[in-house]
Amino acid sequence: MRNILTLALAATTTFGLLSAPATAAPSDRPQPFPTEINGGAWAEGHVQGIAIDQRKGYMYFSFTNVLVKTDLKGNPVGSVSGFTGHLGDMDFNTKDGRLYGSLEYKEQESFYIAIFDVDRITSMNMDAQTTDVVKTVYLKEVVADYAADMNGDGKFDGNIADTADHRYGCSGIDGVSFGPEFGKKHGKQKLTVAYGIYSNLTRTDNDYQVLLQYDIEQWKKYEKPLTESAPHTSGPERVDGKYFAYTGNTTYGVQNLQYDDHTGNWMMAVYKGKKPQFPNYSFFMVEAGTRPKTGELVGQPAPEQGKLLTLAPGGLQHEATGVRGWEFTGEYGLISLGGGRYYVSKAGTITENGVTKHTGAAQLYRWTGQVPTPFEKIG
Repeated sequence: MRNILTLALAATTTFGLLSAPATAAPSDRPQPFPTEINGGAWAEGHVQGIAIDQRKGYMYFSFTNVLVKTDLKGNPVGSVSGFTGHLGDMDFNTKDGRLYGSLEYKEQESFYIAIFDVDRITSMNMDAQTTDVVKTVYLKEVVADYAADMNGDGKFDGNIADTADHRYGCSGIDGVSFGPEFGKKHGKQKLTVAYGIYSNLTRTDNDYQVLLQYDIEQWKKYEKPLTESAPHTSGPERVDGKYFAYTGNTTYGVQNLQYDDHTGNWMMAVYKGKKPQFPNYSFFMVEAGTRPKTGELVGQPAPEQGKLLTLAPGGLQHEATGVRGWEFTGEYGLISLGGGRYYVSKAGTITENGVTKHTGAAQLYRWTGQVPTPFEKIG
């Protein structure tokens, strides 16, 4: 049988289902969580992101082409398969009880937010296109930047990094998280989507993390079923905010994005960049409550202004560039649980019957704020 979960739960602590949302105020007595929740072994691809429904007690793992649902013991509950695109980072929306994830179809120049009706995910290998468990919303802003003919030669060079095309170096999207509007720590909750950014050491206009914010209250009118043979273009005409965080070029941008109420910061986990003039940290944070400032976007082919975000204080600081960050491996999955506790996904591989499969396990961490690594594993 295809896609059988094979690994057993490694947790040793007891746990209970939680009634508070992930962004609840920190408690003097944090609810217990398993020290590890196993997502199983899958041939489709490595783990890209994780999410949790604390109230009902379910975990979600994205393995590139398949979504896996487990309980908090790691027992499989269901899965959604059949994607030919790239399913990336995800976040659970406590307001409507649905799961939101980034979904890319680079060759079709189509980028979506995939919205899962998780209550319908009750069996294994449910088809993404025929079982009515997933709807999609098209992101026109992302498509415009991804497909931009930046050198004016009249053609778009496609899904390659070694080109002048792709505005800001946009390779699509990956990081996804709900949180307050930038500059308003307790502001209205919006969906924030981070660009993937190609690694390209020869250009100077790709040194920002680009983050879009959307108010999704009216998104029902855009939601359409996923039809890969005929990608739809139903989505908002414009974003509610477009922001830039100067970190230096990273390899495929923000892999995992998470708003954390405990620190009051937006957390950004990345694959390290390769430009020698930058420190190439693997983890950055943006202050949620600091109002973005309009300023020049450095390195652009023509003068351009943008809304600039402020990197959070602390951590390591690179004097030459002013970039601040930390060293931490959260690029395969990162969830803020509230009260300074987090699940971080560990990726690995195993071989079964000659087939290499990818594994993912959500491991429990606590916040320490230490340098260079601000998290400590629990258990």
